[in-house]
Amino acid sequence: MMKYDPEKHNKRSIRLPGYDYAREGAYFITICTKNRECCFGKIDHRKMVPSDIGKIVEEEWIKGPVLRLDMNLKLGEFVVMPNHFHGIIVIGENQYNMRDESARRGAMHCAPTTMHCIPTHGNTAKNQFGPQYKNLASVIRGFKIGVTRNARPIIPSFAWQSGFYDRIIRDKQEYDRIVKYISDNPGNWEKGDLL
Repeated sequence: MMKYDPEKHNKRSIRLPGYDYAREGAYFITICTKNRECCFGKIDHRKMVPSDIGKIVEEEWIKGPVLRLDMNLKLGEFVVMPNHFHGIIVIGENQYNMRDESARRGAMHCAPTTMHCIPTHGNTAKNQFGPQYKNLASVIRGFKIGVTRNARPIIPSFAWQSGFYDRIIRDKQEYDRIVKYISDNPGNWEKGDLL
């Protein structure tokens, strides 16, 4: 048995250090299937043709704001691809992110209206690990659980890659670029632009 080596086996967070992911704002997320297996459908003539599991992914994503009314969630552009999912989710002002008045920012058309830059270097703060409650990670966890529960009767071995990728959307121009990237994703599949 291999001995535990913290340098090799310590999974580092890809989240922005010190950032509160319960904060009001827009987030671009990407979630992949385990081993990038194509469980969600196929691309035919630059259009996504979802499988039954692909349809479940879309249904579960759309249900999110209804299931979490207290978080004031709004969905932006999203796309189900053969082996991954891209989406924009906006966490609105709610009782869980009102703790810090200085952290609040407005949203217009589901995107931040001000350049709200977060320092990404020189920040020694660490993310709080432990139970994730009423934040982006808890929303994604619930989404993945819902899809998995409904997908396993179809493909018993269905699984997600652990974790997810996120980007905090900082301004309207970035939001618009991401919307275009998401909507163009099926057409770029043949080019090998998987993510």
